[in-house]
Amino acid sequence: MSSTPVRGGARTPGQPDGSVAPPSRSSTSGGGTGGTGGRGRPGGPGSGRGRGPGAAARWAGLPVVVRLTVLVVAAVACVVAGVAFSGAVAPRLMADPGAVVRWGLPVSATVTELAASVALGALVLAVGVLPRRDPALAGKPVRAGRADGSAYPRSLLVAAGAAAVWTVASVVHLVLTYANVAGRRPDSAQFGQELGLFVTQVDLGRTLLLITTTAAVVTALSLVVATPTGAAWTAVVVLVALYQQAQLGHAAGASGHDLATSSMVVHLVGAAVWIGALAALAVLVRRVGTDLSASVARYSVVAGWCFVAVAVSGLVNGLLRTSGWSDLTTTYGVLLLAKVALFGALGLLGLAHRRAVVPRLAGGAAALAPTRATASVTTSDRAAGAAADVPNAGRAGATADVANAGRAAGAIADADAERRAGGALFWRLVLVELAVMGAVSGVAVALGSTAPPVPEEVPADPSPAYRLTGHPLPPEPTTLRWLTEWRWDLLLASAAVAGLVVYWRWVLRLRRRGDTWPWARTASWTVGLLLFGWTTSGAPALYGHVLFSAHMVQHMVLAMVVPIFVALSAPVTLALRALPVRSTRLRDDVSRGPREWILVLVHSRVGGFLAHPVVAAVNFVGSMVLFYYTGLFEWSLRSPVGHLAMVVHFTLAGYLFVNALVGVDPGPKRLPYPQRLLLLFATMAFHAFFGVALVSGETLLVADWFGLMGRPWGPSALADQQIGGAITWGIGEIPTLALAIGVGFAWARDDERTARRRDRRVDREGDVEMDEYNAMLSGLAARDARDAGTAPTPHRAPTPPGSDDTSR
Repeated sequence: MSSTPVRGGARTPGQPDGSVAPPSRSSTSGGGTGGTGGRGRPGGPGSGRGRGPGAAARWAGLPVVVRLTVLVVAAVACVVAGVAFSGAVAPRLMADPGAVVRWGLPVSATVTELAASVALGALVLAVGVLPRRDPALAGKPVRAGRADGSAYPRSLLVAAGAAAVWTVASVVHLVLTYANVAGRRPDSAQFGQELGLFVTQVDLGRTLLLITTTAAVVTALSLVVATPTGAAWTAVVVLVALYQQAQLGHAAGASGHDLATSSMVVHLVGAAVWIGALAALAVLVRRVGTDLSASVARYSVVAGWCFVAVAVSGLVNGLLRTSGWSDLTTTYGVLLLAKVALFGALGLLGLAHRRAVVPRLAGGAAALAPTRATASVTTSDRAAGAAADVPNAGRAGATADVANAGRAAGAIADADAERRAGGALFWRLVLVELAVMGAVSGVAVALGSTAPPVPEEVPADPSPAYRLTGHPLPPEPTTLRWLTEWRWDLLLASAAVAGLVVYWRWVLRLRRRGDTWPWARTASWTVGLLLFGWTTSGAPALYGHVLFSAHMVQHMVLAMVVPIFVALSAPVTLALRALPVRSTRLRDDVSRGPREWILVLVHSRVGGFLAHPVVAAVNFVGSMVLFYYTGLFEWSLRSPVGHLAMVVHFTLAGYLFVNALVGVDPGPKRLPYPQRLLLLFATMAFHAFFGVALVSGETLLVADWFGLMGRPWGPSALADQQIGGAITWGIGEIPTLALAIGVGFAWARDDERTARRRDRRVDREGDVEMDEYNAMLSGLAARDARDAGTAPTPHRAPTPPGSDDTSR
């Protein structure tokens, strides 16, 4: 049967050949005046108001290349306007690199950042946003309400293309950066030779070269990977480049370097995912098809978190570079206010996007389903054939078929009108939001090229502590200062706040649907995350770079105290109960949401190996020796990446170890309780040995750091290290003892549960084991009686005092 769409009603008897009767309702979006729309609403999709398509509809009809070109040109125009206003491209009096370099540098920076954002955004779409159809259903038709998944493989191609543009733009940006720094024109003599020295011997050049190389690696990986896991690892490579990018600009020389760098990392990642994912979704919108509503709804959640991350990090960066209200009248202050205003407009647009577009797209998903349109077309063809072939005697039935054909044609028109209306609405908001994003990016580039009001100058006579840590020496620690002194790490502090918000939301979600969650677990999680925030941004973090003893306080709290509260709060169990299953929301969808990713990590071979109790114990105690008696300890002191790696590793290692002993989260098969205690006591012995080795040691760890701090207060570096050994012994043994008590209580509760289960089984089935034991004793007695030639005496197992034996 033909599946060609019917353009009018079927031919009816009494009409000339080739003429068609009009359908019972308008089948076109432009026919009629004053009629109802395709969904029975005046002026809705399909209504005949005689008006042409709106601007958003015309925009949606443009080719993707044209749309992207327009958006990139708009962003570049904003950059040009911003740098022209800031005066950053004015000719220099000395060592002027030329107009090409002055104007090309901010433009290349914008293109580089936008391309990197699209690459990361497309990878994020592949990791957990776009529906992915079950490969087992390949070749089968897509049914209504089920995943299409045709956009998923295209997202990786979009990532590869964006990464290729990123690579080329990074090369241009590298060349122009050197020309601007050196004050040399690119066509000058010896420029290439000098550029080679710049990328091999200067930190700025090496960083830019690393970013360019990373972009090339991302291009190759995006063309090779085909699974969400591969896309996730590729996205991690992009994050490495963004971290290197955060080391440049004002953050590199800010007085609060650590805070400025961490806030810049949060800002870049949040903005890149937010902008890039929306841009990639706009590129893929025609491939998304019936998955559009689910994709936009998932993206909206990601965009909400990115909005918060960019807002907080931007506020912190602004506060670091201004000293008061008067600084807002400077050029830097005006650009900062413009960025804040544009950012606020962007937030309102995102809110409108979530509240208006997502419900409309979800409501029109059925109209976009291909099976509905196919069924309508097939019905209309069948009705048209019936009207043409039925003789005059059956004209009544044929007339009914004609009416059905008209309704089918109207359904097709409704589907087309709904598709056009949904696409126009989507593109209207995408266009405005991307335009504001481009404006924000342009102002941000101009802001980065403008000198801030607060001078970023190194002290003329820095102290030894400032030379080592980049911060002034803190005051001598006291009990009060251990609670009031802070040095914020925005990345880790944001992680702690996000962890609290997510956990509490999950608990509220369970309560709204009538489920319960123990309040003690919620309290345990809250205490653990507050301790984590204090340890990574409070006095332990402040003094941990100056005193070895303070560093050991930070280490032991992260590895021994925080994991106990986290493991007892059962975050993985809560997540599996609170998070929705993707396949129940959209059938045939095998993409990975948060719940699916958690299950992948828990059930992976690597996760199972690391969570094994013996491996977790060896990792917990062995990594401590490897960390402190190799160069890893010094790396964590000198590098923010090393410090972050230390925090993440020891916190996760402590959680895996504690979860294997007393946790309730899913994991590998746990050891019997006696073996758990044996494993715990072995760990306790190792901590004691490690602490004693530090107390009695005469060799200073990282002597060129702690020994050159130049502290006028406190004990000597070696004495402080010995104090740190005592802290390791004390703080390490107290949580270990608490764990031993916890294992003992868990053992006792397990025995009680086992006894209760046995009692219920005996009440239900009888004491089979006791009956078998009595039968065995009776058999032994009978054998003894035969051997002695006397009558056997029945034997019974001893009955506990006070029990009722009449039933036997």
